[in-house]
Amino acid sequence: MAKRNEQDLEMMENLETTEEMPVELQHKQLEELTVEDIPGVGAATAEKLATVGFTDLMSIAVASPGELIEAAGTTEATAKKMIAFARKALHIGFESGEDLLKRRQLVLKLPTGSKAVDDLMAGGFETGAITECFGQYGSSKTQFAHQLAVNVQKNFPGSVAVYIDTENTFRPERIIQMAKGVGLDEMEALKNIKVARAFNSDHQMLLAEKVGDLIKKDGFNVKLVIVDSLTAHFRAEFIGRGTLAGRQQKLNKHMRTLSGLANQFNLCVYVTNQVMAKPDQFFGDPTEAIGGHIVGHNSTFRIYLRKGKKGSRVAKLVDSPNLADGECVFMVTEQGIRDL
Repeated sequence: MAKRNEQDLEMMENLETTEEMPVELQHKQLEELTVEDIPGVGAATAEKLATVGFTDLMSIAVASPGELIEAAGTTEATAKKMIAFARKALHIGFESGEDLLKRRQLVLKLPTGSKAVDDLMAGGFETGAITECFGQYGSSKTQFAHQLAVNVQKNFPGSVAVYIDTENTFRPERIIQMAKGVGLDEMEALKNIKVARAFNSDHQMLLAEKVGDLIKKDGFNVKLVIVDSLTAHFRAEFIGRGTLAGRQQKLNKHMRTLSGLANQFNLCVYVTNQVMAKPDQFFGDPTEAIGGHIVGHNSTFRIYLRKGKKGSRVAKLVDSPNLADGECVFMVTEQGIRDL
């Protein structure tokens, strides 16, 4: 084994991005290549990389040398060679807009239960993207989370929802009510929701990283990941302006993990977010989402939820890469999210 690793390291040193892949790997299909096929990566190094989420060539290809050095203890030169090999094997480069349009046809839309909200989102919440809902307490952020966990099973039979609960808000009784509302078997609906309670921010981040194992190792057809709420632990643990940089770095890493899951497995990521009141806002609504620009830039779609008249709720789309801003009204009933 030691001799093989020495040979691989030598091969790694001679590998340049402009050269061909090693002959013994050329016959392998792309889907057969693993992290251990990268020259210089043995079982021990692959295990170290896997513990922090580098489980396939794509995760290596999009990593920075610093991340690989920290994860596996390699040198900077070796880390760069690993990245170069992975990128060459995956043929990473530019593609045409036409190719991207074809890939966009694989995007699925997850209905919310309200036609008005679905119309606002051009058919529902997208897979391959992060949708963030923020608002005050009682604005239906958690109701949406429960409804989506049920609807994903109704619209995509055999699928599973992952629910990362940071505020102890998941209620199986509510799932039973909503499952009845869409005609699903209540116990089967509960069985297909994998719930984990996160007790701090590090635990929350770890649970997000474990979703990939649920899909690849355990074989679950996960089509929805819910984090309710995204910022609660970060807000409680990082107090004061002096801790802001550290909090934002951790939050950015967490959202990159969620974004990677959405892109890699074509699943929908739904996160709820808390709000604060801006004291310097003299006119208009002073409500602002927690997390600043980090959360804003990492979220594909942002929806502001607030209470309306006579028990109704208002959903306002405030950020989207392809949809116009707009708002609509919906109700929360015993059966779930519904139109007025």
